[in-house]
Amino acid sequence: MQALLKLSRAIDALTERVGKAAVWLVLIVTLISAVNAFVRYAFNYSSNGLLEIQWYLFSAIFLLCAGYTLMRNEHVRIDVISGHLSPRAHAWIDIIGTLFFLAPMAIAVLYLSWPIFINSYLNNEYSSNAGGLIIWPVRGLVPLGFGLLILQAVSEFIKRIAFLQGLIEDPNAKKHVPSAEEELAKAIKQQRGETV
Repeated sequence: MQALLKLSRAIDALTERVGKAAVWLVLIVTLISAVNAFVRYAFNYSSNGLLEIQWYLFSAIFLLCAGYTLMRNEHVRIDVISGHLSPRAHAWIDIIGTLFFLAPMAIAVLYLSWPIFINSYLNNEYSSNAGGLIIWPVRGLVPLGFGLLILQAVSEFIKRIAFLQGLIEDPNAKKHVPSAEEELAKAIKQQRGETV
C-alpha cells in the first residue's frame, strides 16, 4: 500500500502543478476579453480569432482543472445525505462513485475524443469562421483533460482505500486554508499595524 500511496502523492503533485498553471489562464482570458470588448466598442472592430481564443482558454481552464478540483474535494456534492454520514461511509460512497460513475464516464470520453483529436490534427483543421483559429489544439484538450481526471481519480481511490485501512487521515476532511481575500485582509491589517 505504501507504493500506491507514493504513486498517489506523485499524481497529486502533477495535478497541483497543472492546476496552478491553468489558473493563470483565467487572467489571460480576462485580459483578452477586456481588450476584445474595448476594441469592439471603441473602434467598432471585432475579431473571430479573439472570440475563439476566449472559448479555447475557457475550455482549457475547465478541462485542465477538473482533476485539480477533484483533488481539492471541491466538486459540487449533494450534502443533504452525505453530510450526515460518517467519514468511513463517505469514503465508501467515493469509492463506489469513482468505480461505477467517474471512471467509466472519463474513460469513455477519453476513448471517444482521441480519434476526433487525431483526425483534426492530421487534417490541420481550422475554424470555418473568417479569421478563425486552428482547432486541433483545443480538440486535444479533451483527451488531455480527461486523462488527467482519470489519473486523479486513481489517486483519490488509493487515498480512500488507505483511509479505510487506517493508514492516512480522512481525505475528505476540509482543511481551512485562508482564501485570497482573507490573506489580503490580513496583509492590509499587518501593514496598518493592527493586530491580527
